[in-house]
Amino acid sequence: MHSALKFDSRRVRISESFATSAENMLRVAREQHLEGVIGKRRDSSYESGKRSGAWVKHRLNLGQEFVVGGFTPGPHGLDSIIVGYYRGKDLVYVARTRNGFVPASRRSLYEKLRPLITPQCPFVNLPETRKARWGEALTADKMKKCLWVRPELVAQIEFLEWTDSDHLRHSRFVGLREDKDARSVVKESRPYS
Repeated sequence: MHSALKFDSRRVRISESFATSAENMLRVAREQHLEGVIGKRRDSSYESGKRSGAWVKHRLNLGQEFVVGGFTPGPHGLDSIIVGYYRGKDLVYVARTRNGFVPASRRSLYEKLRPLITPQCPFVNLPETRKARWGEALTADKMKKCLWVRPELVAQIEFLEWTDSDHLRHSRFVGLREDKDARSVVKESRPYS
């Protein structure tokens, strides 16, 4: 750490630097449940507003399978998928996921969801009435833009963390799990690996 740097904050902490391998640093960060690691070449300097290959950020995600219960229409068929997990016999909504798609995956997933469209919302905890801390709540008004599907498809989703309101923060679609039965999808607490 630079001794000339004076910084006082409860939210931001500047750590000392470590001369170790990336693999070792990531392993330790995972063990300590940290959000991620910033790495840089030893001889590089920070250049405000510029991006270079000298500095890298590696986010440590969690992940698990979730049941697809709906989607919002958009370019190439869909804009986002609406996912949740089973708590007993109830399907619980946790996220609208927009990230992780390219045009081809949007079209492909839309073609699989289209025959499953149903007028009934499968989630027991929708509509939401409280404003969500991370992202927008899925209110009755926003639900008018959603198309619901029979909860048969399972998606692998990466995310940064679970919020206090049992939602996913910064979720990203990875792919479909065609080997997984939707009724077996429950909330997991293990880290993604």
